Amino acid sequence: MGDYPSKRTRSVNELTDQIFEGALKAEPLKDEIYCQIIKQLTDNHVKYSEEKGWELLWLCTGLFPPSNVLLPHIQRFLQSKKLHPLSGDCMQRLHKALRNGSRKYPPHLVEVEAIQHKTTQIFHKVYFPDDTDEAFEVESSTKAKDFCQNISTRLLLKSSEGFSLFVKISDKVISVPEGDFFFDFVRHLTDWIKKSRPAKDGIIPSLTYQVFFMKKLWTSTVPGKDSFADSIFHYYQELPKYLRGYHKCSREEVFHLAALIYRVKFEDDKSHFSSIPKMLRELVPQDLIRQMSTDDWKRSVIAYFNKHPGKSREEAKLMFLKIIYKWATFGSAFFEVKQTTEPNYPEILLIAINKHGVSLIDPKTKDILTTHPFTKISNWSSGNTYFHITIGNLVRGSKLLCETSLGYKMDDLLTSYISQMLTNMNKQRSGRGNSK
Repeated sequence: MGDYPSKRTRSVNELTDQIFEGALKAEPLKDEIYCQIIKQLTDNHVKYSEEKGWELLWLCTGLFPPSNVLLPHIQRFLQSKKLHPLSGDCMQRLHKALRNGSRKYPPHLVEVEAIQHKTTQIFHKVYFPDDTDEAFEVESSTKAKDFCQNISTRLLLKSSEGFSLFVKISDKVISVPEGDFFFDFVRHLTDWIKKSRPAKDGIIPSLTYQVFFMKKLWTSTVPGKDSFADSIFHYYQELPKYLRGYHKCSREEVFHLAALIYRVKFEDDKSHFSSIPKMLRELVPQDLIRQMSTDDWKRSVIAYFNKHPGKSREEAKLMFLKIIYKWATFGSAFFEVKQTTEPNYPEILLIAINKHGVSLIDPKTKDILTTHPFTKISNWSSGNTYFHITIGNLVRGSKLLCETSLGYKMDDLLTSYISQMLTNMNKQRSGRGNSK
């Protein structure tokens, strides 16, 4: 609080960590922290010190509530100081902490810096697959599920079901569990990256992060059901997977889709026809480009383009989605892995995780070798370099061992799909029970 000036410079949240870490681990210390801060704010006539005390109280009320015994005293204190600009905000934060429960980690750097700069509103930029972004207010008590709901409402989506927040930090993109406090998750993630990547030559690795909002689970996705979701998310998330050559498709479909992608880029403008040979990588799956000469591709794309005169950008996106929706691999997350257990399969496998389960695909022919529905998957595990999955029962089931650096993503996706499946089964059961 500035009463005993420090001899050395400290990182922004070094002291807040020391103050709040213990209390988050041991329940009785929560009241102790509240008492100490209130004591420091009582009859404190040093303006700088008092302001720092209020900043600590603001952070504290956003982290955890006091016990029921101490609560009325804290409320009375805040009421007695209602002329202080932070008093009302502290009271609101206290009510939210009582409603949402206690955080798990000390304040994130963003929260500490906000209050030190005298701002009680924190706005966070969120990026979308169509290359747009918007700023949303995030509170200390905001959980990922509320955040997703706020974004869905702002973007006029019909539902937030299947959508998730993702945090991109360093070389990882990790989905935020919907029950987690947003700042807790980011704090936990930055701490984990710090530990796993120690400072080299005194240089601390960059811990800046970006927040993305994307469709994660495609169970109930049907093109045409939600035009905003199709336009902002489904088209732009499916397009790169198609261009990487993960789907099996006919040549006619490829011509048709290339014409639609061109239309999304340029609508009815034909002046870019001459550039088609240069932009084939943006129109055609990468492994098919060499099957024809660039002039043949150009002729075919133009011929299919002319079949749909006057179609708008949004109509073209929907037509694109409706074609790939017919494929069993629509809405998949794809993972290229090296497998070491199944001699009948290629060593390099493409694994697709989607609403049907886990499909094993031959990366050369794009043939689906087998699909394991979620009901048949009994166990799975992952680490930095592997992903293991057991099909059938644990005693007589078959195991697939894969080498991959994306095991964490496969693990999370499988967990989320199976959790969603179980939730839906329980809803159906309770629905049947109520109707009897």
